[in-house]
Amino acid sequence: MSTKPTTTDLEWTDLDRRAVDTARVLAMDSVQKVGNGHPGTAMSLAPAAYVLFQKLMRHDPADAQWTGRDRFVLSAGHSSLTLYIQLYLAGYGLELSDLESFRTWGSKTPGHPEYGHTVGVETTTGPLGQGVANAVGMAMAARYERGLYDPEAAAGTSPFDHTIWAIAGDGCLQEGVSAEASSLAGHQRLGNLVLLWDDNHISIEGDTETAVSEDTLKRYEAYGWHVQRVEQLPSGDLDPDGLYKALRAAQAETERPSFIAARSIIAWPAPHAQNTEAAHGSALGGDEVAATKKILGFDPEKSFDVSDEVITHTREALDRGREVRGEWDKAFAAWRTANPERAATFDRVRAGELPAGWEEKLPAFETGKAVATRAASGKVLQALGEVIPELWGGSADLAGSNNTTIDKTSSFLPVGNPLPEADPYGRTVHYGIREHAMGSTMNGIALHGNTRIYGGTFLVFSDYMRPAVRLAALMRVPVTYVWTHDSIGLGEDGPTHQPVEHLAALRAIPGLNIVRPADANETAIAWAEILRRHDKGAPHGLALTRQGVPTYEANEAAAKGGYVLFEADGGAPQAVLIGTGSEVQLAVEARERLQAAGVPTRVVSMPSVEWFEEQDQAYKDSVLPPSVKARVAVEAGIGLTWHRYVGDAGRIVSLEHFGASADAKVLFREFGFTAEAVTAAAQESLEAAAR
Repeated sequence: MSTKPTTTDLEWTDLDRRAVDTARVLAMDSVQKVGNGHPGTAMSLAPAAYVLFQKLMRHDPADAQWTGRDRFVLSAGHSSLTLYIQLYLAGYGLELSDLESFRTWGSKTPGHPEYGHTVGVETTTGPLGQGVANAVGMAMAARYERGLYDPEAAAGTSPFDHTIWAIAGDGCLQEGVSAEASSLAGHQRLGNLVLLWDDNHISIEGDTETAVSEDTLKRYEAYGWHVQRVEQLPSGDLDPDGLYKALRAAQAETERPSFIAARSIIAWPAPHAQNTEAAHGSALGGDEVAATKKILGFDPEKSFDVSDEVITHTREALDRGREVRGEWDKAFAAWRTANPERAATFDRVRAGELPAGWEEKLPAFETGKAVATRAASGKVLQALGEVIPELWGGSADLAGSNNTTIDKTSSFLPVGNPLPEADPYGRTVHYGIREHAMGSTMNGIALHGNTRIYGGTFLVFSDYMRPAVRLAALMRVPVTYVWTHDSIGLGEDGPTHQPVEHLAALRAIPGLNIVRPADANETAIAWAEILRRHDKGAPHGLALTRQGVPTYEANEAAAKGGYVLFEADGGAPQAVLIGTGSEVQLAVEARERLQAAGVPTRVVSMPSVEWFEEQDQAYKDSVLPPSVKARVAVEAGIGLTWHRYVGDAGRIVSLEHFGASADAKVLFREFGFTAEAVTAAAQESLEAAAR
């Protein structure tokens, strides 16, 4: 069905103007009541947000998860009232009482928009620039989704065609993540993306002249975007008609993403607070609120004053949503009839189900053979890619090292790209050297829905991704990070590239599951478990080796996060050795030495602490018997993770300093990661446990 504009004429009535002014008053009152917040941007942006929600966006307030809807991202998340007030006016379920409880305990209107907390909020924003990248990811996902289900349809005729709308502020465009993502969007020619820049010249420290002097429009032109500027009205207010025409023109531009600069005056029309940094993040004060209400024609003695005429008018969005949803449903039904196999795939994916028999495609690896877990991961991806079309992803220019190429013949690249494998609906994503944007666009892809996304880089460069990873965990979105070169085992590249603190630091993020498989078979089991957990809504980080590691018999108990890899011989275990990743082999060798010395020893592989902690206490005790006090944990990183598992008598073989440039075998020997060192630690632990 067509998403192209049918008119550039804006119908703008006195009720529309009154509704916009009501939004301004509600922004002032909400912040004034709680005593803190960001009123100024919500006041100045009110015309833009209103035009989008009431005049332009294809959405149904009665069904915020409708597949055919446009998406709206408020990257300037500090101005959360910009979004909350439009959700209230349009009928998404927020009411005046929710605005009155803004930023208070238990409210539906927290200080920054939170995905999954407030109906109609598409993504959690607040850290500036993240929303820009989320919107880019949503636009990428929309294109890939179209390729899965309706690739032959002419532009603008598919039920899967829709627009991603985003609003960003000065701060969003100063953060580097937005530059990375905007560059990627221009390269990908995402014609379904429209970004409105609130060019209000104010940040917390005052006029943006303190920090910025570049020509932002030329920068976006250089990225390959379609660029427009909307001039202010003589009064200084945003021009609804100019905004509408520019947004329509942007929507009609399908070959490039669109960037619209709208010069605004923060806190307009407050007589003394407008165009001040104080209006950015502070309540205006009772006198200024009253004076502004007088200017707008509202009773200064009333708070949260919404006339019946205004709310009746704005709630007509429900009727429009029902109408546009009905039109879409007809087009969708026609598509289903014409494409029964694709419709069956869509239903399966929408339900979060995997295709029948997918597990039969999982590769099994020969025991005894040394295989790098990054290589095993690549084989898993290629095997599963044949039967799980919704699975796609790539790397931050490290595909050859990360083994993230799911299909060498198909790259997610726009029409016009000169590479022979270029396909606008391709499987393999080339993020470029943009780790931060990769993480944030992956969040947007996952939030858009109907696909499964992964992305790879070296584990040490997860530092570049951390803000996006944290938000993925906060939102509980199912993205998968393929982090390879997971220790000093990467060798000669040296300490700049060797992760030391990263595993512990990433495990410190609530809701993020880190999985460090011991071998190729654990890697296959880990991928399978991650795929099964998709609907549980948690991000996963795979930490994979560069170097080959021995392959053991597959054990599905690896999906529980920790399990007995080798049991003690000659009686109940007297010592337990716990390992992850490439260090499990050291625990296995140490076990042999201890067994030879007459010490029955158990080896526990613990690929995922988080998965292990999900198990009931009986299972955890069966793996780590409380009666066995002699324990050793071995991992080539700092040992913060392991103190709770080894106890007072236990020992940890860890790396509490940075690495060095040398062959991996030399580094493991010189830094004490040997079977001898693990054996010695076990003997110390046995002595301590006997005291």
